[in-house]
Amino acid sequence: MSNTLPLIQRVFAALALLVLLAGCATTPPDSVLAVPAPAQKYAAIVVDARTGKQLFEVSSTAQRYPASLTKMMTLYLLFEALESGRVSKQTQIPVSDNAASQPPTKLRFRRGESIDVDSAIRAIVVKSANDVAVAVGEYLGGSEVQFAATMTSKARQLGMTSTIFRNASGLPDDGQMTTARDMAVLGMALRQRFPQQFHYFSESDFMFRGRLVRGHNDMLGRVRGVDGIKTGYIRASGFNIVTSYNADGRNLIVVVMGADSARQRNDHVEALIQRSLSPTMDGAKTRLMFAEQ
Repeated sequence: MSNTLPLIQRVFAALALLVLLAGCATTPPDSVLAVPAPAQKYAAIVVDARTGKQLFEVSSTAQRYPASLTKMMTLYLLFEALESGRVSKQTQIPVSDNAASQPPTKLRFRRGESIDVDSAIRAIVVKSANDVAVAVGEYLGGSEVQFAATMTSKARQLGMTSTIFRNASGLPDDGQMTTARDMAVLGMALRQRFPQQFHYFSESDFMFRGRLVRGHNDMLGRVRGVDGIKTGYIRASGFNIVTSYNADGRNLIVVVMGADSARQRNDHVEALIQRSLSPTMDGAKTRLMFAEQ
């Protein structure tokens, strides 16, 4: 292969070759394995969530914008509040004028309205509602700024060493940064710490005030074994996703950041899942990356 090719292109050419060597009838075409984003935005990692072993990575410790993957930490802290009894699923969370004024995607509340915790969780997971995420942050933290500080502190406790949160929603903020590795840590922590709540991440729609609200995560139902968890997009980040695969005794966390479109991102995730499940990967380089939470 020509040495003039960018490093990432050479990495994915090798990845395509590995998948082809597997001889699997469901192997995706080389075009699916092509780099789905510019190098300055793209990052990816695949981790065996049962062992913490890294199965694949490109730029997984490079700084990236999380976009709505941020809401995974908002939910982590809300799940903690549920677990401690600070809130119940029936607790009403008031939606302030500030929360209601957030740009879409949102549920669009009027002054003085509130939302119960159960509906808030579904709104954040399925709709990625910015107004609801901010309302949760204000309710739990007293202010969104204070809540973001708590989010960052929790990130450090979980081993997310390169993440700084500035808001509860993931809306653009130059100071809000993370890495693909840190998002994998958070994805694993959500499943391990809150198995009784993880089912929310597999929901693709929910009813709110008599209408059906549909979600953005097209990986649900597309690949057998995928059971969540969260998508994200802002212009600066590109299309991001953290995906959980749990089937046939295998549990993977796949993170792809910076894709040019949702379709490219999803194709790439599917290809990485197939590659990681391939028998030819048994002897591939792996290393223990994450301490048990």
